[in-house]
Amino acid sequence: MTNSIFAPFQLGPITLQNHIVMAPMTRSRAVENNAPNALIATFYAQRATAGLLITEGTSPSPNGLGYSRIPGLFSEAQVAGWSEVARAVHAAGGKIFVQLMHTGRVSHPLNLPAGAEVLAPSAVRLDGTIWTDQQQLQPYPTPRAMTTEEVQTAIAEYATAAKNAVRAGCDGVELHGANGYLIEQFINPHTNQRTDRYGGSVENRIRFALEVAKACADAIGSNRVGIRVSPYGAASGMTPYPEVDATYAALSAGLSKLGLIYIHVVDHSAMGAPNVPDEVKAIIRKGFTGVYIAAGGLDTPKAQALLDSKAADLVAFGRPFISNPDLVARMKNAWPLTAPVPATFYTPGAAGYTDYPAHSG
Repeated sequence: MTNSIFAPFQLGPITLQNHIVMAPMTRSRAVENNAPNALIATFYAQRATAGLLITEGTSPSPNGLGYSRIPGLFSEAQVAGWSEVARAVHAAGGKIFVQLMHTGRVSHPLNLPAGAEVLAPSAVRLDGTIWTDQQQLQPYPTPRAMTTEEVQTAIAEYATAAKNAVRAGCDGVELHGANGYLIEQFINPHTNQRTDRYGGSVENRIRFALEVAKACADAIGSNRVGIRVSPYGAASGMTPYPEVDATYAALSAGLSKLGLIYIHVVDHSAMGAPNVPDEVKAIIRKGFTGVYIAAGGLDTPKAQALLDSKAADLVAFGRPFISNPDLVARMKNAWPLTAPVPATFYTPGAAGYTDYPAHSG
């Protein structure tokens, strides 16, 4: 065994207690002012034995609060809430990065605060419906295409949110460039039909991602900024395109030049999404010289094999952490896992959130 999953790992300036990452998962518990609360702090502190906690998607802008009850990081109330979370996690011995997620077109006006808009790279509507607390399921609206100036504003919002995360005491940020949200909407030509410098060629379509990454790196240091990507992903209406491999080759190389601390590659094929070819994972691994986090359908043997083969440096787990706050101990001792209750994934309150017990054996 070349590198035990349970051994410490040095992530830039941060020492992780193991190679296990808790993947970001939307839980919709930020019920007041889209700010974290004591319940959310408890949830993360319960799971602080993971080497690194990556939070649920957190909007850098009022325009990015596309789902009901997701947190933001642009107001003082939200900074105060994340400070409470950071203190709880650090007191429990953990490390935490906030995932910055602007939902772009994956949104509805009823989920946005007054004055905010559903914005996207282009006016391309997402098929289907989205939950709103006021009127339940509603069709996605057609977003308004961002002006070039609004693109610049969005980039600045990410940088401010990164500074707010560090001001709150969090250890860094992860840019959500996956799952069909704003950054991937720029990357994918089906959702990016722009004719300015942010659309058209591969170079132009990855420009927004790279400029957001640079702005955040300049704001808090590149060794505190990571990014998550999902090539060949199908979430939120994403569809493959002929230049996928070339796009992620260029993107990973560009991110590497910026010195980002990690790239987090998610493969949702275990949940029914298209398989992410090993070739594109290898392209990203070769192009990005920083830390590589693998995610998607892993168990302990699969995760350890990825570390042993050098295919990944860290390994992320999502849903198992929902119902197993002590997942690391369960993995280490081969204790059985508790199954989660999907009906409470996105409901407000403690049920199905902080009330899963630790193993009693």
